[in-house]
Amino acid sequence: MAHFFVCHGRDEIPRWRLAFPDSSWVGPTQALEQAGRGDLAWVMSNLDGWEALVRDLANRGATLIVLSYTPEPAQASLALNAGARGYAHALSPAALLRQVALVTTNQGIWVLPELLSSVVGGTFKALGGRARMHGDTLAALTERERVVALAVAEGKSNKVVARELDITERTVKAHLGAIFRKLGVRDRMQLILQLAKQEAKALDVDQ
Repeated sequence: MAHFFVCHGRDEIPRWRLAFPDSSWVGPTQALEQAGRGDLAWVMSNLDGWEALVRDLANRGATLIVLSYTPEPAQASLALNAGARGYAHALSPAALLRQVALVTTNQGIWVLPELLSSVVGGTFKALGGRARMHGDTLAALTERERVVALAVAEGKSNKVVARELDITERTVKAHLGAIFRKLGVRDRMQLILQLAKQEAKALDVDQ
């Protein structure tokens, strides 16, 4: 597996070089010529047309990670929608960059933790909006667990959910543990996919 750092040619990021000393620094044209299935391409978001580049490289079977000097939720969503499996700060420590590579090359998704709630909420809305309270998926939950599940799926943090429901963050975590267990999901992202799938089924029934 080859590592390609795709940039303008003006980006010098010693930490990235330290993380992957045998990597290649290339421009977009070179990346399209050289990167293929099984390779890992790190694309700088300050490139013109970076979304199209990510999409093209992903279609060729490469694993894509987008790096940004100013990470923000909207751009993270664009990166994932274009086919990237990771979105990270361009100046991340070498150890973190290696972790991102490990997660993404093993079919995982890596997003900056501080952006996760916003990205997750946007994904939920894009996949179908607010899941219906009467759906089969939510039927396994208690009324309070349903409220917590929907709030988390909309991108709200445990702290915000706790404040809105007038409960402690510890109680929110307990509810989430029960929700994940009952629905057979591991995390927030899987929860969203379950709820969005339920919404789609409900719409089909109505039609």
